[in-house]
Amino acid sequence: MLSFRTICLPNARGAVVSEIVQGSAWSRFWNTGRWWQALVLAVGYLALYEAAGFLMAPFLPLIGGPESTSYIVVLYVVPIFLGCVILVVFGASVGWLRTLFARQSIRGGGWMWIAIVIVLAFNVLRFATIDYGKAGLGIVAAWLLAGLFIGFAEEVLTRGYVVRIMRDGGHSEIAVALVSGATFAVLHSINLFTGQSFVATALQLLYTFFFGICMYLALRVTGTIIAPILLHASTDPSIFLQGSYPADSPLAALGGLGNIVVVVVGVVLLIVFIITQRRADRSAAVLS
Repeated sequence: MLSFRTICLPNARGAVVSEIVQGSAWSRFWNTGRWWQALVLAVGYLALYEAAGFLMAPFLPLIGGPESTSYIVVLYVVPIFLGCVILVVFGASVGWLRTLFARQSIRGGGWMWIAIVIVLAFNVLRFATIDYGKAGLGIVAAWLLAGLFIGFAEEVLTRGYVVRIMRDGGHSEIAVALVSGATFAVLHSINLFTGQSFVATALQLLYTFFFGICMYLALRVTGTIIAPILLHASTDPSIFLQGSYPADSPLAALGGLGNIVVVVVGVVLLIVFIITQRRADRSAAVLS
Protein backbone atom coordinates (compact mmCIF):
# COMPACT_ATOMS: atom_id res chain seq x y z
CA MET A 1 0.00 0.00 0.00
CA LEU A 2 1.39 3.38 -1.01
CA SER A 3 1.40 6.49 1.15
CA PHE A 4 2.88 9.95 1.04
CA ARG A 5 5.66 11.16 3.28
CA THR A 6 7.64 14.37 3.69
CA ILE A 7 11.42 14.34 3.47
CA CYS A 8 13.95 17.14 3.85
CA LEU A 9 16.46 17.69 1.08
CA PRO A 10 19.36 20.17 0.91
CA ASN A 11 19.17 22.49 -2.06
CA ALA A 12 22.15 23.81 -4.02
CA ARG A 13 22.92 26.38 -1.30
CA GLY A 14 22.66 23.90 1.56
CA ALA A 15 19.29 25.17 2.77
CA VAL A 16 16.83 22.49 3.78
CA VAL A 17 13.62 22.24 1.80
CA SER A 18 10.69 19.88 2.15
CA GLU A 19 9.49 17.61 -0.58
CA ILE A 20 6.44 15.35 -0.67
CA VAL A 21 7.22 11.94 -2.14
CA GLN A 22 5.30 8.72 -2.52
CA GLY A 23 6.55 5.85 -0.40
CA SER A 24 5.78 2.21 0.33
CA ALA A 25 5.96 0.34 3.62
CA TRP A 26 9.44 -0.80 2.54
CA SER A 27 10.74 2.75 2.06
CA ARG A 28 9.01 3.98 5.22
CA PHE A 29 10.76 1.27 7.21
CA TRP A 30 14.22 2.31 6.01
CA ASN A 31 13.49 5.99 6.56
CA THR A 32 12.84 5.60 10.29
CA GLY A 33 16.52 6.22 11.11
CA ARG A 34 17.13 3.41 13.61
CA TRP A 35 20.85 2.83 14.21
CA TRP A 36 20.54 -0.97 14.06
CA GLN A 37 19.27 -0.70 10.50
CA ALA A 38 22.86 0.16 9.51
CA LEU A 39 23.99 -3.23 10.80
CA VAL A 40 21.06 -5.03 9.14
CA LEU A 41 21.90 -3.33 5.86
CA ALA A 42 25.59 -4.26 6.12
CA VAL A 43 24.85 -7.91 6.96
CA GLY A 44 22.27 -8.10 4.18
CA TYR A 45 24.75 -6.68 1.70
CA LEU A 46 27.44 -9.14 2.82
CA ALA A 47 25.06 -12.07 2.42
CA LEU A 48 24.08 -11.03 -1.12
CA TYR A 49 27.70 -10.26 -2.02
CA GLU A 50 28.85 -13.68 -0.85
CA ALA A 51 25.99 -15.26 -2.80
CA ALA A 52 27.20 -13.43 -5.90
CA GLY A 53 30.65 -14.90 -5.27
CA PHE A 54 29.20 -18.42 -5.18
CA LEU A 55 27.66 -17.79 -8.59
CA MET A 56 31.21 -17.59 -9.92
CA ALA A 57 32.07 -21.10 -8.67
CA PRO A 58 31.31 -22.84 -11.99
CA PHE A 59 33.90 -20.64 -13.70
CA LEU A 60 36.77 -21.55 -11.35
CA PRO A 61 38.04 -24.47 -13.49
CA LEU A 62 38.23 -22.11 -16.47
CA ILE A 63 40.39 -19.40 -14.92
CA GLY A 64 44.09 -19.17 -14.20
CA GLY A 65 45.92 -18.82 -10.90
CA PRO A 66 45.75 -15.96 -8.39
CA GLU A 67 48.16 -13.87 -10.48
CA SER A 68 46.04 -14.04 -13.65
CA THR A 69 43.70 -11.40 -14.98
CA SER A 70 40.84 -13.89 -15.28
CA TYR A 71 41.19 -14.80 -11.60
CA ILE A 72 40.85 -11.17 -10.51
CA VAL A 73 37.93 -10.54 -12.86
CA VAL A 74 35.95 -13.65 -11.86
CA LEU A 75 36.58 -13.59 -8.10
CA TYR A 76 36.73 -9.84 -7.49
CA VAL A 77 35.48 -7.64 -10.31
CA VAL A 78 32.26 -9.48 -11.17
CA PRO A 79 31.03 -10.12 -7.58
CA ILE A 80 31.79 -6.54 -6.53
CA PHE A 81 30.06 -5.19 -9.63
CA LEU A 82 26.99 -7.24 -8.70
CA GLY A 83 27.29 -5.73 -5.21
CA CYS A 84 27.20 -2.26 -6.77
CA VAL A 85 24.05 -3.21 -8.70
CA ILE A 86 22.42 -4.51 -5.51
CA LEU A 87 23.13 -1.25 -3.69
CA VAL A 88 21.83 0.89 -6.56
CA VAL A 89 18.64 -1.19 -6.73
CA PHE A 90 18.21 -0.86 -2.97
CA GLY A 91 18.74 2.91 -3.11
CA ALA A 92 16.19 3.22 -5.89
CA SER A 93 13.67 1.11 -3.97
CA VAL A 94 13.78 3.42 -0.93
CA GLY A 95 14.14 6.69 -2.85
CA TRP A 96 17.68 7.54 -1.72
CA LEU A 97 19.50 7.83 -5.03
CA ARG A 98 18.54 11.47 -5.56
CA THR A 99 20.18 12.64 -2.34
CA LEU A 100 23.08 10.17 -2.45
CA PHE A 101 25.19 12.34 -4.76
CA ALA A 102 23.72 15.68 -3.70
CA ARG A 103 25.83 18.28 -1.92
CA GLN A 104 26.00 17.62 1.81
CA SER A 105 24.25 20.17 3.98
CA ILE A 106 26.53 19.32 6.94
CA ARG A 107 30.07 20.45 6.20
CA GLY A 108 33.35 20.22 8.08
CA GLY A 109 36.40 22.27 9.07
CA GLY A 110 39.47 22.76 6.93
CA TRP A 111 41.59 20.55 9.21
CA MET A 112 39.65 17.55 7.87
CA TRP A 113 41.63 17.85 4.62
CA ILE A 114 44.44 16.13 6.54
CA ALA A 115 42.59 12.84 6.16
CA ILE A 116 42.43 13.24 2.38
CA VAL A 117 46.06 14.36 2.06
CA ILE A 118 47.43 11.43 4.09
CA VAL A 119 45.42 8.74 2.29
CA LEU A 120 46.08 10.25 -1.14
CA ALA A 121 49.81 10.69 -0.45
CA PHE A 122 50.31 7.03 0.36
CA ASN A 123 48.17 5.94 -2.57
CA VAL A 124 50.38 7.96 -4.90
CA LEU A 125 53.51 6.62 -3.21
CA ARG A 126 52.36 3.03 -3.61
CA PHE A 127 51.38 3.53 -7.25
CA ALA A 128 54.82 5.06 -7.85
CA THR A 129 56.58 1.99 -6.40
CA ILE A 130 54.88 -0.77 -8.39
CA ASP A 131 56.82 -2.93 -10.88
CA TYR A 132 54.35 -2.45 -13.74
CA GLY A 133 56.44 -4.54 -16.11
CA LYS A 134 56.19 -7.56 -13.82
CA ALA A 135 52.51 -6.99 -13.08
CA GLY A 136 51.44 -6.56 -16.68
CA LEU A 137 48.77 -4.34 -18.20
CA GLY A 138 45.97 -6.88 -17.71
CA ILE A 139 46.58 -7.29 -13.96
CA VAL A 140 46.86 -3.55 -13.41
CA ALA A 141 43.68 -2.82 -15.39
CA ALA A 142 41.76 -5.57 -13.58
CA TRP A 143 42.74 -4.26 -10.13
CA LEU A 144 41.93 -0.67 -11.10
CA LEU A 145 38.47 -1.79 -12.23
CA ALA A 146 38.00 -3.83 -9.06
CA GLY A 147 39.09 -0.83 -7.00
CA LEU A 148 36.53 1.41 -8.68
CA PHE A 149 33.73 -1.03 -7.87
CA ILE A 150 35.02 -1.54 -4.31
CA GLY A 151 35.17 2.20 -3.72
CA PHE A 152 31.67 2.72 -5.08
CA ALA A 153 30.03 -0.18 -3.24
CA GLU A 154 31.62 0.25 0.19
CA GLU A 155 31.36 4.03 0.26
CA VAL A 156 27.77 4.11 -0.98
CA LEU A 157 26.89 1.62 1.75
CA THR A 158 28.81 3.17 4.66
CA ARG A 159 29.26 6.86 3.88
CA GLY A 160 26.04 7.01 1.88
CA TYR A 161 23.28 4.83 3.28
CA VAL A 162 24.58 4.32 6.84
CA VAL A 163 25.25 8.05 7.27
CA ARG A 164 21.73 8.80 6.02
CA ILE A 165 20.16 6.27 8.39
CA MET A 166 21.99 7.76 11.36
CA ARG A 167 21.16 11.33 10.43
CA ASP A 168 17.50 10.49 9.81
CA GLY A 169 17.43 9.14 13.37
CA GLY A 170 18.67 12.48 14.72
CA HIS A 171 21.93 11.04 16.03
CA SER A 172 24.94 13.27 16.69
CA GLU A 173 27.63 13.51 14.04
CA ILE A 174 30.00 11.78 16.46
CA ALA A 175 27.68 8.77 16.47
CA VAL A 176 27.33 9.04 12.69
CA ALA A 177 31.11 8.88 12.24
CA LEU A 178 31.61 6.02 14.70
CA VAL A 179 28.79 3.85 13.33
CA SER A 180 29.87 4.53 9.76
CA GLY A 181 33.44 3.49 10.56
CA ALA A 182 32.34 0.46 12.58
CA THR A 183 30.01 -0.72 9.82
CA PHE A 184 32.85 -0.45 7.34
CA ALA A 185 35.02 -2.57 9.64
CA VAL A 186 32.24 -5.16 10.01
CA LEU A 187 32.25 -5.66 6.25
CA HIS A 188 35.80 -7.02 6.53
CA SER A 189 35.15 -9.32 9.50
CA ILE A 190 33.95 -11.94 7.02
CA ASN A 191 37.62 -12.62 6.20
CA LEU A 192 37.90 -14.49 9.49
CA PHE A 193 35.67 -17.18 7.97
CA THR A 194 37.65 -17.45 4.74
CA GLY A 195 40.88 -18.70 6.28
CA GLN A 196 42.43 -15.44 7.47
CA SER A 197 43.95 -15.66 10.94
CA PHE A 198 42.33 -13.99 13.95
CA VAL A 199 45.29 -11.64 14.47
CA ALA A 200 45.36 -10.60 10.81
CA THR A 201 41.60 -10.02 10.85
CA ALA A 202 41.79 -7.99 14.08
CA LEU A 203 44.49 -5.77 12.58
CA GLN A 204 42.43 -5.37 9.43
CA LEU A 205 39.39 -4.34 11.46
CA LEU A 206 41.51 -1.76 13.28
CA TYR A 207 42.78 -0.34 10.00
CA THR A 208 39.39 -0.35 8.26
CA PHE A 209 37.72 1.41 11.18
CA PHE A 210 40.13 4.33 11.13
CA PHE A 211 40.26 4.35 7.33
CA GLY A 212 36.47 4.65 7.55
CA ILE A 213 36.85 7.63 9.88
CA CYS A 214 39.14 9.28 7.32
CA MET A 215 36.56 8.66 4.59
CA TYR A 216 33.84 10.19 6.77
CA LEU A 217 35.99 13.29 7.21
CA ALA A 218 36.55 13.37 3.44
CA LEU A 219 32.76 13.32 2.99
CA ARG A 220 32.33 16.16 5.47
CA VAL A 221 35.04 18.51 4.20
CA THR A 222 34.28 18.08 0.47
CA GLY A 223 30.52 17.92 0.86
CA THR A 224 30.16 15.07 -1.61
CA ILE A 225 30.39 11.28 -1.51
CA ILE A 226 32.41 11.37 -4.73
CA ALA A 227 35.56 12.23 -2.75
CA PRO A 228 35.57 9.13 -0.49
CA ILE A 229 34.55 6.94 -3.44
CA LEU A 230 37.56 8.05 -5.50
CA LEU A 231 39.95 7.93 -2.54
CA HIS A 232 38.78 4.44 -1.67
CA ALA A 233 38.89 3.37 -5.32
CA SER A 234 42.57 4.29 -5.51
CA THR A 235 43.48 2.78 -2.13
CA ASP A 236 42.74 -0.93 -2.62
CA PRO A 237 44.45 -1.33 -6.02
CA SER A 238 47.54 0.51 -4.76
CA ILE A 239 47.76 -1.81 -1.74
CA PHE A 240 47.20 -5.03 -3.69
CA LEU A 241 49.48 -4.16 -6.59
CA GLN A 242 52.32 -2.71 -4.52
CA GLY A 243 52.15 -5.65 -2.13
CA SER A 244 52.37 -8.21 -4.94
CA TYR A 245 54.61 -6.35 -7.41
CA PRO A 246 56.83 -3.95 -5.43
CA ALA A 247 59.42 -2.00 -7.40
CA ASP A 248 63.08 -2.23 -6.45
CA SER A 249 63.06 1.12 -4.71
CA PRO A 250 63.76 2.32 -1.14
CA LEU A 251 60.43 4.14 -1.31
CA ALA A 252 58.58 0.82 -1.64
CA ALA A 253 59.12 0.05 2.05
CA LEU A 254 57.87 3.52 2.97
CA GLY A 255 54.73 2.96 0.93
CA GLY A 256 54.15 -0.26 2.86
CA LEU A 257 53.81 1.77 6.06
CA GLY A 258 50.68 3.48 4.76
CA ASN A 259 48.20 1.39 6.74
CA ILE A 260 50.02 2.08 10.02
CA VAL A 261 50.14 5.80 9.32
CA VAL A 262 46.43 5.86 8.46
CA VAL A 263 45.60 4.21 11.80
CA VAL A 264 47.75 6.66 13.78
CA VAL A 265 46.42 9.69 11.90
CA GLY A 266 42.89 8.30 12.18
CA VAL A 267 43.19 8.08 15.97
CA VAL A 268 44.41 11.68 16.23
CA LEU A 269 41.81 13.04 13.82
CA LEU A 270 39.01 11.16 15.60
CA ILE A 271 40.02 12.74 18.92
CA VAL A 272 40.16 16.20 17.31
CA PHE A 273 36.80 15.57 15.64
CA ILE A 274 35.10 14.53 18.88
CA ILE A 275 36.44 17.61 20.71
CA THR A 276 35.50 20.10 17.98
CA GLN A 277 32.13 18.49 17.35
CA ARG A 278 31.19 18.62 21.02
CA ARG A 279 32.10 22.30 21.11
CA ALA A 280 30.01 22.92 18.02
CA ASP A 281 27.07 21.02 19.50
CA ARG A 282 27.28 23.03 22.74
CA SER A 283 27.42 26.29 20.80
CA ALA A 284 24.40 25.27 18.73
CA ALA A 285 22.51 24.36 21.88
CA VAL A 286 23.23 27.78 23.42
CA LEU A 287 22.12 29.63 20.28
CA SER A 288 18.91 27.63 20.09
